[in-house]
Amino acid sequence: MVFRPNMTAFTEGIRPVGPLRWRGWTGAVADLWDATGEQGGRGHYASPDPRLVVVLSDDCPPIRLADRADGPTIGKVAFIPANCPVWSRITDSRPFRHLDLHLERTALERRLEDDPRALDHLILLDEHPRAERLAAMLAAEVEEPSYDDLVPESLAMALLGMVLPRSGPPRPSAPRGGLTPAQLHRVLDVMRAELHRKLSVAELAAAAGLSESWFAHAFRETTGVAPARYLTRLRVEATQEFLRRTPLSLSEVATATGFSDQSHLTRAFRDVTGTTPAAWRRNAFAGRIIAAGSDQGRQDRPRQA
Repeated sequence: MVFRPNMTAFTEGIRPVGPLRWRGWTGAVADLWDATGEQGGRGHYASPDPRLVVVLSDDCPPIRLADRADGPTIGKVAFIPANCPVWSRITDSRPFRHLDLHLERTALERRLEDDPRALDHLILLDEHPRAERLAAMLAAEVEEPSYDDLVPESLAMALLGMVLPRSGPPRPSAPRGGLTPAQLHRVLDVMRAELHRKLSVAELAAAAGLSESWFAHAFRETTGVAPARYLTRLRVEATQEFLRRTPLSLSEVATATGFSDQSHLTRAFRDVTGTTPAAWRRNAFAGRIIAAGSDQGRQDRPRQA
């Protein structure tokens, strides 16, 4: 019998632009979605089974994921444990495609018997080129099946192997794993509280109780990006709030959010969102950002015996 996942999704400003393509085999189902969103759109997702999500995009994708409603966003690759809620936000009004790999936990635990605890940790990666290439191959097999189930199953397991932390004892010369949830929480609290000024790696490492070199490695292992890049994304999100809610000039916003000047703000903002702060503010005041209303719905798929 093929595994049947059961996921609930609530969205606003996000809609599918074509039918769901899916393919199932023992212990897994792969969904391929084509969708579009309005800038400012968002979603909330929950599933009783672990999932792997990959946004299939060569550039900065218009949809990004977060571990809480007001948290910093990351994309393009995510491993989401069972019963772990995630949120999405739309940063640009354009189409996107993503692959959702739903996994049966008991079957997955048998494959990861050395360290099944890897299935309990949320992983959000800003990019993973090798995993993205494998996901594109799996998506092609979902869209137009050409081979036996052994092929998508093998691609899915290889994809998981690249994204999940390595099991077994670590090498003595290498730092072990990433930050604990408590360490990450303390570091992010410092980042959010001190967005307005330059933060050193030493200060962030002190918040985590680690050496600078160990902290930099552990932070990247946990979030998929370097501390400086993560901090930039937090500052861009703070900038969006200032642009949406205040009449401050761009130079004043740059000072308030920790950028050296307006030019620095504009470069970082374009890198994260794909547009300039001025254009983003115009769109917000033109009513393109959806601040209210709900387009609720439950995503159902055909059942296969």
